[in-house]
Amino acid sequence: MGDGVVPGEFRGRMKRAIVLLSGGLDSAVTLYYAKNLGYKITCLSFDYSQRHQKEIKLAKRLAGLAGAAHIVLKVKFPARSSSLIDKKRRLPKRGLSKIKEAGIPSTYVPARNIIFLSYALCYAEVLSADSIFIGVNSVDYSGYPDCRPDFLKAFSRMSALGTRRGVTGRMVKIKTPLSRKSKGEIVKLGRRLKVPFKYTWSCYEGARYPCGACDSCRLRSRGFSEAGLDDPLSIKTDR
Repeated sequence: MGDGVVPGEFRGRMKRAIVLLSGGLDSAVTLYYAKNLGYKITCLSFDYSQRHQKEIKLAKRLAGLAGAAHIVLKVKFPARSSSLIDKKRRLPKRGLSKIKEAGIPSTYVPARNIIFLSYALCYAEVLSADSIFIGVNSVDYSGYPDCRPDFLKAFSRMSALGTRRGVTGRMVKIKTPLSRKSKGEIVKLGRRLKVPFKYTWSCYEGARYPCGACDSCRLRSRGFSEAGLDDPLSIKTDR
């Protein structure tokens, strides 16, 4: 998908889309990207017993502000599968230069995007959605294997073979508008789309304010710095 922002591209023929919405920066920009293209959107968020519920609460607010339907699905992963779930495990707090070099971090949740995309595909078939939008990124990210373009291409091929829409020539498209963008480019796109950044949350911790030290906080901070913008979450205000 191209990088251009074209207001109302599909408004003459309303299309439906499923957007995977975590409440984080990337998924919020993805939601507003799909909204800008004129899709009628259903957002899916997941409660998988992660460390905190702040992202889910903000995802609900973001969906409401975007005029999208919002569904929260509860799924269960093994308790020890990730430091995002197991609070006894330490969260990685690495320097930016070491994030990619260190390999797959403890915050990786096994097969998470496979499972989330499978739910999205199910809803897409039921709701006759043409596309699934997911805010994965393969430039400034923590090294998760299920964020890579090769994985998304493989999932798309699988969905074409294993769904009714796929085998009848009405394949659900997997759209990854942020995949090749840096965090700075994502923030700039979000600004153009008028994403309310103050209602997004990236920190792995669920404290009152972002920790500023975890991988996700560091990547977010670099994005706003590269975009020449202040992160509203760096200004400690109640929301």
